[in-house]
Amino acid sequence: MRGDPTQFIGSIPDHYDRGMGPVIFAGPAALAAKRVASLAPARVLETAAGTGIVTRALRDALRASAAIVATDLNGAMLDVSAKKFRPDESVTFQPADACLLPFADGAFDAVLCQFGVMFFPDKDKAYREARRVLAPGGHYVFSVWDAMRHNPFSRVTTEVLHAAFAADPPPFLNTPVGYAAIDPVKASLLAAGFEGLRLDVIRMPGPVADFSAFAGGLVRGSPLVDQIRARGETPEKIERLVEAALRREFGAAGSVPLQFMLYEARRG
Repeated sequence: MRGDPTQFIGSIPDHYDRGMGPVIFAGPAALAAKRVASLAPARVLETAAGTGIVTRALRDALRASAAIVATDLNGAMLDVSAKKFRPDESVTFQPADACLLPFADGAFDAVLCQFGVMFFPDKDKAYREARRVLAPGGHYVFSVWDAMRHNPFSRVTTEVLHAAFAADPPPFLNTPVGYAAIDPVKASLLAAGFEGLRLDVIRMPGPVADFSAFAGGLVRGSPLVDQIRARGETPEKIERLVEAALRREFGAAGSVPLQFMLYEARRG
């Protein structure tokens, strides 16, 4: 299993949102939303919107007249997202596959995707779809995590998993940090017909107010929790081990370093 996004179900979305959201997603979301808002789009599509962390930042950053369509392959994630918005805010939620978008050509001025591309089974097709639904001159903005060595919260969690499951460690955490090479992304974007590529490598702290909640999010906020159960162990035990390891490594700082790439490309 490589991190099937359709398996973000049950209690996973809530743990994802409350446990990991404030630490590793909120800061990058604010940055991505600011980037998109600087383009002054009237129509914005978000793919892999998850629990609405980016959507909320985007709605707050854009002018009130701008319309947002937030999509995700997983309806359970969108259910959490929808609770963050008032009925009068111009945000529409719709289940959709980023590799086969149900929208007309040129329907949007900007497409935004935070930390979702890594999970797309056909990234080249997803890039072509993003370009297709963009109007001429529209922009595609998306972020991907840098390698595990630059994101020690992931390394620490992986070390705990390898120690607990030496013979068969759960593989899920390899996926989020498995798309860090820049040249293949550049080549795919150019092949899809994008131009004006921009890349920023961004490092920022992720504030940790509660290491217990963060450990719970890391263990229970993704299909990793099912991989742990399938190997005959309890999530509670792994949570305790992850929390202890995080406190040893980052407790004095009260934050974890984050590093990711923010891409921007234009449809000519």
